[in-house]
Amino acid sequence: MTNTTSPTPPAPARAGRREWTALCVLMLPLLLVSMDVSVLYFAIPEISADLEPTGTQQLWIFDIYGFVLAGLLMTMGSLGDRIGRRRLLLIGAGAFGAASLLAAYADSAETLIAARAVLGIGGATLMPSTMALVRTMFTDPAQRAKAIGLWSGVMTAGIALGSVMSGVLVEYFWWGSVFLVNLPAMALLLILGPLLLPESRNPAPGRFDRLSIPLSMAAVLPVVYGLKELPSEGWNVRYVVSITVGLLFAALFVHRQRTAASPMISPALFRGHGFTPALVLNTVSAFGMMGSAYFTTQYLQSVLGKSALEAALWSLLPSVLIGAAAPVAAQLVQRGAERAYVVTGGFVIAAAGYGLLALAGTDSLWLVLAACGVLAAGIVIVMSQVTDLALSSAPVEKAGSASSLLETGTEFGGALGMAALGSIGTAVYRHEMPADAPDLAQETLGGALAIAAELPGRAGDALATAAREAFTSGMQGAAVAGALILTAAAALAARGLRGIQVRKQEETEGVEIAA
Repeated sequence: MTNTTSPTPPAPARAGRREWTALCVLMLPLLLVSMDVSVLYFAIPEISADLEPTGTQQLWIFDIYGFVLAGLLMTMGSLGDRIGRRRLLLIGAGAFGAASLLAAYADSAETLIAARAVLGIGGATLMPSTMALVRTMFTDPAQRAKAIGLWSGVMTAGIALGSVMSGVLVEYFWWGSVFLVNLPAMALLLILGPLLLPESRNPAPGRFDRLSIPLSMAAVLPVVYGLKELPSEGWNVRYVVSITVGLLFAALFVHRQRTAASPMISPALFRGHGFTPALVLNTVSAFGMMGSAYFTTQYLQSVLGKSALEAALWSLLPSVLIGAAAPVAAQLVQRGAERAYVVTGGFVIAAAGYGLLALAGTDSLWLVLAACGVLAAGIVIVMSQVTDLALSSAPVEKAGSASSLLETGTEFGGALGMAALGSIGTAVYRHEMPADAPDLAQETLGGALAIAAELPGRAGDALATAAREAFTSGMQGAAVAGALILTAAAALAARGLRGIQVRKQEETEGVEIAA
């Protein structure tokens, strides 16, 4: 009698010491790229005194890194699939190190802006390459989930650590030291990367679609720019036009991907079971994370009166919960819990963090820190799980493109969170401020405190108190909105992810891997 039973497929190869050591090496560029988002917080006063930038130049020193990073993520993710993720990672590390050296010794604002732009280019190569290499090295689903959990925790912690490190370095050294700290890590990556990291690429990527490069940048940059400016400037026509133009180019970009013979972002990615809902939920989680950061940093400094360094050190406390969140979530899924309910639980926890924030008064340090910790823990649970789902749903040969889409979604979500919740907070603030307060005081808390410092006696104290109470009310209103949005996201996750499972076995014939 003929046996027609199909042979049992071999179990995925488990990662060993080499792969876990390589993961530690990959954490170096990830940590530094995420730190560079906030590394100038304490260095900018010394930079201003030394280089004397104009107001516009100072804004570009801050923003050019994030803009270039966001605009090039999709291009670099697709490029890594074609030329090799390790090769692109090492090229990016070299560029990041060289730009760090140039920034550290910049003798003019123009030079520093240019160096920060090159740092953004380097960062755009590093972010999707690290995530794609994790996808390639860890073929066992349980090990990959653990590795991605570590990846998510390091990325989240790096943003908080960047501001603290800059404060410490500027306290004891000159401002250029905040860039020089990148050099040892990049040198180590360039030495150990070729030894530990496997090369992987798409063996049949097709022709690179060059037209998609300017289209992707024209889609991303105007939208991110407009969303970032809305919280501080309000619904200015310029920013609304910027967002509208970006959305029009986004439509052209999508059309190009659907009609090009060899698109930068293959539409097949979105046909992967679970990829699209994972991408959407990842964007919503970034919305929740950055939407709260807009208020909590100002609250610690301007409401509670902490110095910038004190505020940064206090903000490290919530990281304790972040470190445990992703591993616990991974363990739950590995032990049989359905991913849909774990992600739903993460959103519920994050919404509870916003609920705690809505209860804060003008002297609620510990409550605000607890709210930040609970919120961040919930978000990291969500991000680690949906990242694992998205990468598992994508073909191995498209890992770079999939990673770049996740990172671009994170940039969009963060900018949208700051814009939407920041606008709500600003509207409440202006409504709560006394009608007879000076115009500048009715615009921002910083403006109100500056005017209050110049007013005599009780008049200054009264204005400062009113402004702090109005800002806290605005934070409470935004927190309520954030809690409602994350609760809706929890319901969406429970419905949209139900029954979706990652593939238990990796298909490797579609990717070229070399030691």
